[in-house]
Amino acid sequence: MQTTRDHPTIWIKGNTSTSLTGKTIVLAVTGSIAAVHTVELARELIRRGAEVYAVMSEAASWILNPMALHYATGHGAITKITGAVEHVEFCGMSGKADLLLIAPATANTIGKIASGIDDTPVTTFATTAIGSDIPVMVVPAMHEAMYNHPALAENIEKMKCWGIRFIGPYIKEGIAKIASNEEIILQVERQLGSKDLEGRKVIITSGSTAEAVDPIRILTNRASGKTGVELALEAYRRSAEVTIVHRNKAGFTGIKEIYAESAAQMTQAVLEELVSGYDILISAAAIADYTLDPANTKIKSGGELNLHLKPTGKLVGRAREEHPELLIAGFKAETGTTLDELLKRATHTLETSKLDMIVANEVSGSGMGTEDNEVYILTTESPGHIHIKGSKRVIASALLDEISHLLISRK
Repeated sequence: MQTTRDHPTIWIKGNTSTSLTGKTIVLAVTGSIAAVHTVELARELIRRGAEVYAVMSEAASWILNPMALHYATGHGAITKITGAVEHVEFCGMSGKADLLLIAPATANTIGKIASGIDDTPVTTFATTAIGSDIPVMVVPAMHEAMYNHPALAENIEKMKCWGIRFIGPYIKEGIAKIASNEEIILQVERQLGSKDLEGRKVIITSGSTAEAVDPIRILTNRASGKTGVELALEAYRRSAEVTIVHRNKAGFTGIKEIYAESAAQMTQAVLEELVSGYDILISAAAIADYTLDPANTKIKSGGELNLHLKPTGKLVGRAREEHPELLIAGFKAETGTTLDELLKRATHTLETSKLDMIVANEVSGSGMGTEDNEVYILTTESPGHIHIKGSKRVIASALLDEISHLLISRK
């Protein structure tokens, strides 16, 4: 297997995140037309810090030239088992692979793996990985009629009983289509990532609420919900059971979503959900401070319009009152304040609302609707504050690091 030491792949390694740094992933490609997606999949895994090696069945090489995966990974694609016993090198008892990712997986390959048949490099890698207890993830892609075959369903259930995880497929246009690269990477990150929130239930409020003025108009704010989504994704990567309450749509498998439009609906949804038992509430939504009684029909345009606004209830206060053991993290956004004043106000909210953590930021220049932010994290366990500046994914990771530390200190 040829490796080029100075291959340009090293230029992109870890550019997106370090979530897979130090991990070695074998990307096994079989003879589905969806194999054309694996070049970018390999690159995205590398952008998150992984070292990726490709193994291909002969049928896969009819669809995708092995040179394409050499380009994508920086390592020559394995297209046959040689005297170097590549399957043992990577997936043996002392193999260097952390994960065997079979993407795409055909019905033929799934059937062979379930039956212990090894007649391609991919199936040989799979048998070796399963026997060595190396994690295996399978991403099916085929025509819908093939996916509906009862033998395939039996094979998938059999493999799931062995601890093999399946990602997708998604039925569309008569095809069981391969999961998106974004979805595959998220599931890989959960498989290989930190387990510091495993067994924990996390509920997150996200984005803006909207208060109805009439059946057409609403009062809302500029919050985009990007921070809340990043928090949900990061908690999921860390093996938590995650629920997000918002009026957007994230659409990630494994994350429960609850739609709530108004402040009252969001508060009700969260309080009802908390009854089922949660460990952590992260109140990241910009919940409206004021609401009104909406008109039943559209208000006619023209002339002045006076609206009577009334204050909404505070979600975190209700949550603390009803669930005293719940770990609650809140957010405090201000404009036109100095750092000292921002921290003073955040500390006041931390104490009076009986929060465990608060994230403060001055949003005059960035934060609302932007891709990055600058925040200050304060907790009840530590004096002072933690300053974080960067993408909202970076901030979400830092916040959950602190939540993990709080959970440990409670033991």
